[in-house]
Amino acid sequence: MRDEPRPHDDVAALIPMLRRVIGARVDDAATADDLVQETLVRVLAAAARVEPGMLEPYAIVTARNVVASLWREQDRHRRNRHRVVDLDLPDSPDQDLLASEERTAVAEALARLTDRERATLLAHEVSGQDTRSLAAEQGSTAGAVAAQLNRTRARLRVEYLLVRENVEPPTERCRPVLLALSGGDRRRQREVDAGRHLLECDVCAQLSQPLMERAQPRDDEVRIPISTDADIVAARQAARELAARLGFARTELTIIATAVSEVTRNIVRFAGTGEVVVELVDRPRRGVQVTARDTGPGIPDVEKALADGYSTYNGLGLGLPGARRLMDEFAVVSEMGRGTTVTMTKWCGER
Repeated sequence: MRDEPRPHDDVAALIPMLRRVIGARVDDAATADDLVQETLVRVLAAAARVEPGMLEPYAIVTARNVVASLWREQDRHRRNRHRVVDLDLPDSPDQDLLASEERTAVAEALARLTDRERATLLAHEVSGQDTRSLAAEQGSTAGAVAAQLNRTRARLRVEYLLVRENVEPPTERCRPVLLALSGGDRRRQREVDAGRHLLECDVCAQLSQPLMERAQPRDDEVRIPISTDADIVAARQAARELAARLGFARTELTIIATAVSEVTRNIVRFAGTGEVVVELVDRPRRGVQVTARDTGPGIPDVEKALADGYSTYNGLGLGLPGARRLMDEFAVVSEMGRGTTVTMTKWCGER
């Protein structure tokens, strides 16, 4: 029986990097260790909801936020050291002020929605109107209204945080990234390259954590961190078991598992570490999609690597060309010095 995927394993692999990030900002070793542990706890809690390939950028951003919180707290205590009261005790006037600021932020965030978005959201959340009756009023379907509500909630969370922090997105890329994070839309996160943007934009880095914590995990995918030959076996078994839920024939399950073995072995041999994500898809029809991603040296000549008969190691002799032949759809994106992403799909039933 296959062990469940171990998100704590790839989170633990981040420890050396987190120690470097935090150690460069915090001199006291004991404090730095505490901050590393706090960062790990936060990253582990969000690991199942983070887009594959974003775990390291998200961890870096989280570490920066944890250190910044420490600095703010230290500065707060320095400025108020002359006081004899315990600043950690709640103060009623302050609490009233915070409640007022909260209401103001929510009201302004609602005002930033379109009239239709705001009316539909309030009718559903405040008045309790169900999606079916809302759909009848709008000449739509209950499913379309539910999807609209999900998008509106995601946008409201983004606008609320922008108001609360009194910031505006500094670039055109910011809002699409924040909306993708808020809605937990992994496909959109890939399209907007959210992981890289979080490392480049301090504003989005600050806002990312509360948005990521609100995203909902999916039950139609498996994520396997890759670093050893044992992980190749785990990825192969995960792909076989998830694909079996769609009713693939035994021979097709073997084909899928073989293709996964080949692309995963490339990660171990040439990149050292990476991740494989196996997910069920239903558009344009039912199938299983495998994404193998690493941050290794990259492939210098993708066309050559995809040529029939090409193999850089004595494995099963299939390599990328063989994996491509086994699957219905196959794509490779590689950048020298930044890594490689292989995406392949097997459709269930007739093509």
